Amino acid sequence: MFSLVDVSSVGTPLPLIHDSHTLQATAARARAYALLATHFAGSGHPGGSLSVMDVETALYFGVMRHDPSNPYWPARDRLFVSGQHKCPAQYAVMGLAGYFAVEDFAAGLRLLGSPFQGHPDWLKLPGIEMSGGSLGQGLSVAVGSALAARLDGAHYRVFCIMGDGEQQEGSVWEAAMSAAHYGLDNLCAVVDCNGLQIDGRVDDVMPIAPLADKYRAFGWHVFEVDGHDFGQLLDAFSKAAESKGKPSVILARTSKGKGVSFMQDQAGWHGKAPNDEQLKAALCELGLSSLLTPQLVAKAKAARDAVAREYGTLVPPTLRPHWWNTETLMKAEFVPTRKGFGKSLSRIGADERIVALGADISESICIYDFCKDHPDRKARFLSMGIAEQNMTTVAAGLAKEGKIPIIGSYGVFVTGRNWDQLRTTVCYGNLNVKVAVGHGGISVGPDGATHQSLEDLALLAVLPNMTVLSPCDACEAERATESAVLQVRGPAAIRFAREATPVITDARTPFVLGLANVYRFTSEAPRFSDAFDVCLSRDFVPACKEDVVLVSSGPEFAEALRAAYILEKDHGIRCRVINLHTLKPLDEEAIRSAARDVGCIVTAEEHQVGMLGNLVAGVCAKSAIPVKMAMVGVPDRFGESAQPWELVWKYGLAAEHIANEALQLLEKTPREPADSVSATLKGERS
Repeated sequence: MFSLVDVSSVGTPLPLIHDSHTLQATAARARAYALLATHFAGSGHPGGSLSVMDVETALYFGVMRHDPSNPYWPARDRLFVSGQHKCPAQYAVMGLAGYFAVEDFAAGLRLLGSPFQGHPDWLKLPGIEMSGGSLGQGLSVAVGSALAARLDGAHYRVFCIMGDGEQQEGSVWEAAMSAAHYGLDNLCAVVDCNGLQIDGRVDDVMPIAPLADKYRAFGWHVFEVDGHDFGQLLDAFSKAAESKGKPSVILARTSKGKGVSFMQDQAGWHGKAPNDEQLKAALCELGLSSLLTPQLVAKAKAARDAVAREYGTLVPPTLRPHWWNTETLMKAEFVPTRKGFGKSLSRIGADERIVALGADISESICIYDFCKDHPDRKARFLSMGIAEQNMTTVAAGLAKEGKIPIIGSYGVFVTGRNWDQLRTTVCYGNLNVKVAVGHGGISVGPDGATHQSLEDLALLAVLPNMTVLSPCDACEAERATESAVLQVRGPAAIRFAREATPVITDARTPFVLGLANVYRFTSEAPRFSDAFDVCLSRDFVPACKEDVVLVSSGPEFAEALRAAYILEKDHGIRCRVINLHTLKPLDEEAIRSAARDVGCIVTAEEHQVGMLGNLVAGVCAKSAIPVKMAMVGVPDRFGESAQPWELVWKYGLAAEHIANEALQLLEKTPREPADSVSATLKGERS
């Protein structure tokens, strides 16, 4: 479906357009396609895409030397978009410029297998200059590109678009300092100053003013313009090209959601797709209702149906006979684990020692539940802006003075971007900082690889003094949060997911930090959770001989339980299922007992394969217990944009895949599941 333009060896720059009316009409059309794309995708970031659309239209059609038929033309100007959640703007403008059929983008945004990822991947889409999605990094990449041009004697210009909230990231100012130091007059940055970020107004969350004075103080030429006035934009780009000895920055005053009255200047439209009626109203305001054609609607539906048939809810029933809530019995409620985290914070937040620190996605990860219904606590909620490193070390200072700070963000940002702060300041000092690892695993789905946290548990578990919890459902997340915050003295991290997942525990389910729970299927029941006996590992006594042990944690544990159900019901294979909700300290005795008693273990994790698996294998090896093992997880690769449950099938994380690994390990004949790129590591370990 997705046909890209072939790359030729000849560079023929696109003719530049300087007529404001033509550029306005082009930008309006690009806005319409961006809205169509986010609507069909059911997710995305329309607000910022509409605010930056005029800037990108001016660059692609009125400023940059580039050739859509040869995206890698060496003499081309380079554009690095640092705030890459606004990629619908870039995709739409690139499509209209001729890099690909713009209808392909409109129909295929954030779709599994599509080059139009939720955050761009330059390896999948020619014309994109950098893969990314973590704010604050684009300007540094642009500095490197501009330095390369100087070293090579090349004459291309380098552009970088950032957001105004992004200026809260310290790395922006490191890049700004280096660009001025090297006198990179071939570099021009643009700041999309729409005044809003996820948590509200930039001036309220973490003010960046006076931005012009700051850039001048850092040694930059500064131009301030109306970011929706093409005359002013083109004039500023021209002056920047003529300015010598310093890099230039254009501060473009824009309006989030520009062009659509009900979206304009509304923070709520940062990451929400328009529904049918909203889309029609928006296209009507743009005067482009004609773009919503039956053919485009059919194209988008066909693309999604094709994915669903292969990986989604339309997977043939013969390959998933016991899929969630498809049977008369074994029903489960689905609730995101992050809700349990928020519920716990709301309850325990009365403790005056607790301080919560947000990093611009506070509502999404539920850390704002700490004070949402408790206005008296708002003084103890500190909005730190888009600045995970600063948030972490500020929390260290609070902990040193006796507070219990809880920091939170997406898993990729709060465990990766600030890893050195966690290591050197928090863990080395054994400070009582709690880390909320939001949207762990593949749960963010359509946002794609940059936001899918598949390395976080390994990064955390390797840190001395760090306690690591990965609760299996919302109820367990609530209890794990309370334990981590109020029982653990020292650093602790709790990982939870965005997507709704099965609830398999309740208030009666035992929970002791550091002790695994052991499950055993008994018989089918109206509620899935009632089909299993559960006890603490120290209390477990095998009722009969078991054939295989399934070990898991987090929401993936529900799939391990369902795999046990499949194995016993369809194959007569008895399973012991271990929930390692605490990954550090690890319940080694539960693993040793399972290895000695059964000798056959399958681990399952929603993570790069081997984190959990290698922990289990290490215990067996250290104890010199011979055991046959297989590991199920994501196979040493980055994720991609798709719906979360499509990715469960794509990466072989479903119960059907776990069951098949057990069957293969037991040398039984497995029933083939849906095609996947599941990672499995099998062999003798001792």
